[in-house]
Amino acid sequence: MRVVVAPDSFKGSLAADDAARALARGWLAHRPGDDVRLVPLADGGEGTVDAFAAALPDAERRTVTVPGPDGRAVSAAWLLLPDGAAVLELAQSSGLPLMRAPDPLGAHTYGLGAVARAALDAGATRLVVGLGGSASTDGGTGALRALGLRLRDARGRDLPLGGAALTDLVQFDTTGLIPAPPGGTQLLVDVTAPLIGPAGAAAVFGPQKGAGPVDVAVLDAALRRFAELAGGDPDEAGAGAAGGTAYGLATLWGARITPGASTIAELVGLVDALAGADVVLTGEGRFDETSLTGKVVGSLLESAAAAGVRVGLAAGQVGGPAPASVSAAVSLVELAGSVGAALHDPARWLHEAGGRLTDRLSSARESGAHAVGMSPRQASSATRPDA
Repeated sequence: MRVVVAPDSFKGSLAADDAARALARGWLAHRPGDDVRLVPLADGGEGTVDAFAAALPDAERRTVTVPGPDGRAVSAAWLLLPDGAAVLELAQSSGLPLMRAPDPLGAHTYGLGAVARAALDAGATRLVVGLGGSASTDGGTGALRALGLRLRDARGRDLPLGGAALTDLVQFDTTGLIPAPPGGTQLLVDVTAPLIGPAGAAAVFGPQKGAGPVDVAVLDAALRRFAELAGGDPDEAGAGAAGGTAYGLATLWGARITPGASTIAELVGLVDALAGADVVLTGEGRFDETSLTGKVVGSLLESAAAAGVRVGLAAGQVGGPAPASVSAAVSLVELAGSVGAALHDPARWLHEAGGRLTDRLSSARESGAHAVGMSPRQASSATRPDA
């Protein structure tokens, strides 16, 4: 059989390429003669920089230290491409796993703006910014403040960082806001949510960042206030990405919102990889209804259906029944017995999941396809648990 292994990262626990290797190793342990190709994916969230680096080997990886989402210093990598574009990833500078403890009202995106500023100072002429995995719901105002924007209250005082502070917003000062790069800024988003309302950034994603019902109401009202003054289109699909960062950068810096999963899938050649494949294995940290709204797995299901390829899903947790387009699904938490056990050694349980999916998806008829991507020996050595 010809098998494509194309997971997203397992947020905060395993990078997409490591997840792909573990799944492949589990599959090949049961079917060592199969042809396996690894195509790790991203959707604008964690792993976006790595996906670009793997597809563009001439890219130069750089690192900068910036304030993280709770103010503590973090080290964030970005890529400078040969054509002058820079690839940034919000998850590395302002992601939820960087928080010592959740702070839904005060967490911010200042670090993302600091990385963007470093890229521009290094000569970048265009920015590609992956938005996903954020710790905050600040409408991207933290990032914009790192780029020179000032936000003031009714007494002319600068607002503190964080989404809740936008409730007191009265005035923008764009005098010091540095210009966007001449080639523009492309935002890779992993959701289709608008900025505000019951389907917006605070209501849908705030609870994942520690927001209770009162916090959600405060943040939604704060974002609404921000939108009243900033203008733009708060209802644009994807405006709510990364706690509204997509909206802020699009409205005040002229950035363009684009679907991250399909953009990166095209970059890494997913459609070509699926052509002639029998099975595709994918996965992510948690599969639920939001997985089908612009994220890696939802986008891959569409591509697999178009190619007529069966799909096996391995997720840390599976929230509800998988759609009919998934032929088999395995939960790492169920395999491991608990969330803690699954998080302690995700590579082990992905290896186990790969084996379980083999049993459920393998066909008695061999495809006869030629070897693609990686041999069983390569998969075995590359996917050991400590890799």
